[in-house]
Amino acid sequence: MLKIISNHQHSDPNPSFVRKFGLFFFALTLAACSGQDPMLEPSVQARNLFYGVKANFTIGISRLNEGLTIKVESCESNQAPLASSPTDLSYECTIKASGDTKLEVFDQNGKLVYSKSFTVPYPSVLIDSSEGTIEIELNPNKAPETVDNFLRYVQGGFYQDLIFHRVIPGFVVQGGGFASGMVQRQALFPPINLESNRGLSNKRASVAMARTNDPNSATSQFFVNLVDNRSLDYSSENSPGYAVFGEVVRGMDVIDAIAAKPTSSQGGFGDVPTSDIVITKVTRIR
Repeated sequence: MLKIISNHQHSDPNPSFVRKFGLFFFALTLAACSGQDPMLEPSVQARNLFYGVKANFTIGISRLNEGLTIKVESCESNQAPLASSPTDLSYECTIKASGDTKLEVFDQNGKLVYSKSFTVPYPSVLIDSSEGTIEIELNPNKAPETVDNFLRYVQGGFYQDLIFHRVIPGFVVQGGGFASGMVQRQALFPPINLESNRGLSNKRASVAMARTNDPNSATSQFFVNLVDNRSLDYSSENSPGYAVFGEVVRGMDVIDAIAAKPTSSQGGFGDVPTSDIVITKVTRIR
């Protein structure tokens, strides 16, 4: 089995993608539970519904009851809802999962009085390269530590001007650790724990973390599977495999084109493209 080796290598997140795309706004109308006064039917405005971002919910009702509490599934908060006006409550929490989730409002006796479901999109990034653009959708529900680590590198601008430094047709395309001339870029954050036994497989177009022989050694390097590499999946503690954390959803043709480039040995490293394939930037788009 060919191993994915990280030829050693998280700056604080930069929420530029939020500014770029503005407020991701949902106007949600919650239906009152049976028997409730229709005067209390609220409208909910939800902003910044992105994974890993502090979302804001404004709940407007025509007659504000005292003691209302709010809960949003998979959304962490250390604050109670605050009255922002005589008829509005404001609530903030940090979204910790993608997919369908639910907002619930409880009265002062702990009774559920309103409920509404909504969807948090899966985070995704764009890799702009000298060969074209690649979009990767990430899966924080299955690999949260890996996704958080990758996004920290993305938001810190780490991948700019790195190269795809390892290309093996019929196997993988790997990048995220070296600049032109096989100059290694030092990792920004400590290695992460391996999340390979989470139900995601190294199938074609999946994206996984490269590492050394130490299962918990991945930092910045990642690879795209060109074929179904089931041998890279978790099988046991003695064969822990490689952690998949996303999938190419657009631009797999670019990856295939990269895989067709000629390679050679450079500076003691094999399978290096003879002409640089440069990652010009990686940007979070959702």
